[in-house]
Amino acid sequence: MLVDTGANVTLVRTDLAQKLKGNFIYTAPNISLKTATGEKAEIHGKLDATIECGSRKFQHKIYVADITDPCILGLDFLQKFNFMVDLEKNEIRTGGEEIPLFSASAEDSKLCSVLAKEKTIIPARSECLIQGVPEASGKFRYAVTDFPSQVSQKGVLVAATLVDLKKEAIPVRVLNLDHKPKTIDKGAVIATCEPVVDIVARPQEFSESLRLPSILENLEGLNEEQRTAVKELLQEFQNLFSTSDSDVGRCNMTQHRINTGNHPPIKQYPRRLPLAKKEEAERLVKEMVDNGIIEESSGPWASPIVLVKKKDGSTRFCVDYRKLNEITIKDSYPLPRIDDTLDALNGSQWFSTLDLKSGYWQVEIQPEDKEKTAFTTGQGLWQFKVMPFGLCNAPATFERLMETVLRGLTSEACLVYLDDIIIVGRTFQEHLNNIRKVFQRLQKANLKLSPKKCRFFRKEVSYLGHIISADGVKTDPEKTKAVVDWPRPETVHDLRSFLGLCTYYRRFVRNFSAIARPLHKLTEARSNFNWTEECEKSFNNLKKALITSPVLTYPRTDKEFILDTDASNEGIGAVLSQKIGNEECVIAYFSKSLGKPERNYCVTRKELLAIVKSIEHFHHYLYGRKFLLRTDHASLRWLLNFREPEGQIARWIQRLQEYDFEIQHRKGTSHGNADALSRRPCKESCKHCTNAEKKFGMETDISVKVLTTEDAWSSSEVQKAQLEDPAIRPILERKLNSEDRPSWQEIAPERPATKRYWALWDSLHLKDGVLYRKWESDDGSSCRWQLILPKSRIQEVLRETHDSASGGHFGVMKTLSKTRERFYWDRLRADVEKWCRE
Repeated sequence: MLVDTGANVTLVRTDLAQKLKGNFIYTAPNISLKTATGEKAEIHGKLDATIECGSRKFQHKIYVADITDPCILGLDFLQKFNFMVDLEKNEIRTGGEEIPLFSASAEDSKLCSVLAKEKTIIPARSECLIQGVPEASGKFRYAVTDFPSQVSQKGVLVAATLVDLKKEAIPVRVLNLDHKPKTIDKGAVIATCEPVVDIVARPQEFSESLRLPSILENLEGLNEEQRTAVKELLQEFQNLFSTSDSDVGRCNMTQHRINTGNHPPIKQYPRRLPLAKKEEAERLVKEMVDNGIIEESSGPWASPIVLVKKKDGSTRFCVDYRKLNEITIKDSYPLPRIDDTLDALNGSQWFSTLDLKSGYWQVEIQPEDKEKTAFTTGQGLWQFKVMPFGLCNAPATFERLMETVLRGLTSEACLVYLDDIIIVGRTFQEHLNNIRKVFQRLQKANLKLSPKKCRFFRKEVSYLGHIISADGVKTDPEKTKAVVDWPRPETVHDLRSFLGLCTYYRRFVRNFSAIARPLHKLTEARSNFNWTEECEKSFNNLKKALITSPVLTYPRTDKEFILDTDASNEGIGAVLSQKIGNEECVIAYFSKSLGKPERNYCVTRKELLAIVKSIEHFHHYLYGRKFLLRTDHASLRWLLNFREPEGQIARWIQRLQEYDFEIQHRKGTSHGNADALSRRPCKESCKHCTNAEKKFGMETDISVKVLTTEDAWSSSEVQKAQLEDPAIRPILERKLNSEDRPSWQEIAPERPATKRYWALWDSLHLKDGVLYRKWESDDGSSCRWQLILPKSRIQEVLRETHDSASGGHFGVMKTLSKTRERFYWDRLRADVEKWCRE
């Protein structure tokens, strides 16, 4: 600690303040600091700390700032507690106690010479290292080498270098500027050493290359004078930009609250992790502790963690907060109307968009609620100090924060919608001034920006699903791209998919039947597929009708959003709409072709992919609002409640926790809008995937028929029944998540039937998300696929196998044989015997 009577206030360095135990209050004090060199020092807040001097302790508020020394004891502290400074005796006194100070004596601080250890020849115009020996180092261990006052050779320069004086020889970097070689004799003075009292790691500075990386690269529309003005502005607010993943701001204007009412604490036990993952979890925990993100916890709450492997091979650390979110009272903070927000942008000529660095981690959790975010890896209990991902009320907290930060700035300067900030201006100078105002607000709130994601001084930007420019606001082509780019149908199958979408909205299209008649003729069974000019005209007219009013409408914040999603072997599709009056009106369309790996997913995984991608695509509409999600795949309602999701599904479920929605199942016949988009033909002639059933020699028909019954069970219905069966569910969930067989320790708590299914693990396989058993004869000559039948379906199968007209009321062995041809379940033989007897 440095005692400095020339410092008016007591200071502590920012990184040290974050590690100290004390009440760190982030504020923006109305004072400014200047260092001895005249530079400004940024103040981040105050710390209520205990300072120990000698045997006494003093409570004092100290300022947190970016300084070089760890702590400076200023005049405010010395005067407040009546300290006397005695420079003659090198001590300070208070309350009769004398506290010694360390001060380097004149003898210790004098320069010492460095002598050449060996005779050395320095080549002309060259640089080299010479081994030197210091004459005397006094009490000090470290020193800085410098150019000697008496130079043994003209034209030789010495570089300033930090050296360790306790070593036998120290390196001295010398440069020969002459065009002739220079000789340094042994024992010649080659440098001087200036002792160093202490070595302090200087806080990382924001180098110019980090300040303005991609920002100035995209300012082609500015002249040199304007570019200089932008550069000066960004340099002035250089500390507002994050320099690394660990350089995250800490907001001082709000804290996130987790209101669980009177509900008792929820404590979930940690999930078993393989040894390798356990070590990775511990590493990630240590990293978050070091960065001030988490701390130790001693409360009664605990949620399980999930480690998800990212595409680049690294690991994402997730906490499963689904149980906590279920009991959290929802925050209904109103979001601004998108139409009002967009209307306010008219008349602007310049646009900039800002993106916060790890925005959630810049918001602290209320102290009393931190324990609710607790998690365990099996090695200790930890809680978040900042707002983690996955909490249901996080969007409301963030919107409230941003509106507070920017309150008072008119819509002619900037607008904010959740984490989307846009700054506008009618002239270059006005826009520059508006950016400065926003920067000042963000700096006051102690928030930091991600320089890579900010866009400055653009003539056109994409914002809230619209294209904003000097010409006004227009619909983003992405909203209608799925329909506009719909390729011309080449088969009856392709044409029926397109007509399915058109028919869903036919009530909005005047004279729909007449317009669509040429296309409907092509779908008739006896008609040859001959695409005529009349068909082309009909096709284009229907596409135009789908992307104009009244089919396509403006979003309204007073109406609930409806998201319909669907998946097929070719792609995924979605329609975002709202019910206005008694009609559903489209807000936007979305369609995406599946890649080769994705086409190999089972039906359930494809449907979940459609949900995740569609929600992400319509993020700016759905984030922070409750909406209705409709799908024709019933089992997805169960997937989101997996007890122990892993891998990709775990990552998807964790991502969906940030949204508030209700899942509704509706029959495929009512799901024509999203279904059609998912079956839109690929632009490329992509091959159909080789589905899992083909790998195992299964039939391509996904329906599961019960022998001779006319009604078929759909894959989603069977999977739903399997997930409802407590004996099958643990096995099916694990199969859907991973091919790795669970350990006996993991399966031990389950019921006996589950353990027997576990013993058959290698012969159990998935087809369209449904669990099957593959039976092979001993000689391998025959193979049979048996559906793992849930308990709720057993009576129906036995009734059909034994009691129906086709069953023939056979005896036990015949009925058993017929049943085993298609089905398998635990205790099958016993159930067949009992059924035949009764």
